[in-house]
Amino acid sequence: MVAVPTLLILIVISFFLMQLAPGGPFTSERPLPPQVLANIEAKYGLDRPLWQQLLIYLEGIVLEFDFGPSYQYKDRTVNDIIAQGFPITLKYGSISFVVAVVVGVSLGVLAAVRHNGPLDYAATGTTFLAQSLPNFVMAPVLIIVFTWWLGWLPGGGWHGGQWQYLVMPVIALSTSYFASIARITRSSMLEVLNSNFIRTARAKGLPERTIIWRHAMKPAMMPVVSYLGPAFVGLITGSVVIDRYFGTGGIGNSYVNSALNRDYSVMLGITILYGGLTIIFNLVVDVIYAWLDPKIRY
Repeated sequence: MVAVPTLLILIVISFFLMQLAPGGPFTSERPLPPQVLANIEAKYGLDRPLWQQLLIYLEGIVLEFDFGPSYQYKDRTVNDIIAQGFPITLKYGSISFVVAVVVGVSLGVLAAVRHNGPLDYAATGTTFLAQSLPNFVMAPVLIIVFTWWLGWLPGGGWHGGQWQYLVMPVIALSTSYFASIARITRSSMLEVLNSNFIRTARAKGLPERTIIWRHAMKPAMMPVVSYLGPAFVGLITGSVVIDRYFGTGGIGNSYVNSALNRDYSVMLGITILYGGLTIIFNLVVDVIYAWLDPKIRY
């Protein structure tokens, strides 16, 4: 129920923050003549009061899902720019999400089951190392190692999303997230394994594998699931760094260029897109959370 009002509030706040930014989309080192600037602003409706601009913008989004024209690319709209870059970002972001979940949950479960053993120490050390290497550190390190030194992988580009162009962006983007997922999984699994119902299952003579996968896994995943919604959106927004380093052509590159070029309509459209994704995936997490724990429905 609160998703739509939250998104509207996000649009309104983002709109006014863009207006408060110094300069304007047609401001440059060489200022335009006042008459030319007035004609351009009239063409885009920027000469109207702010409340009218906001209402027109909201009407375009609600009725037509139209984020308006780009101020810097005269033959393109914000929708065109998003449609070009977002599928690329969504592809390697989704793959990074799957890799982070699979690797993180596997390491966390392994560390919890082999608590205080060599595997636990190895898994924990791996997560600490991965946590200390954010994507803006991992990206250049991967390029230096796998492109300059070893020559195994191309240093950038997209080429239709071929696997060799996906490997380094996925690794750079998923590393810190699988470390967080592994730590949450380990802590949650350790807590569940010390619960009374697990002791009862062991007392009944059930195999350890059955206890872990059938009885312990579902409750242990609840804290992990609550983290996955923001994590997925974080993987998408993390494309800003990935696109700049690897030149994938994703939406993050458009976001940075729009900030540098003062193309406020593109910045606003991508900001709203990110905010909408955050709301949607938090809603999905709430649904999954209710499925895992039916008690919270009441």
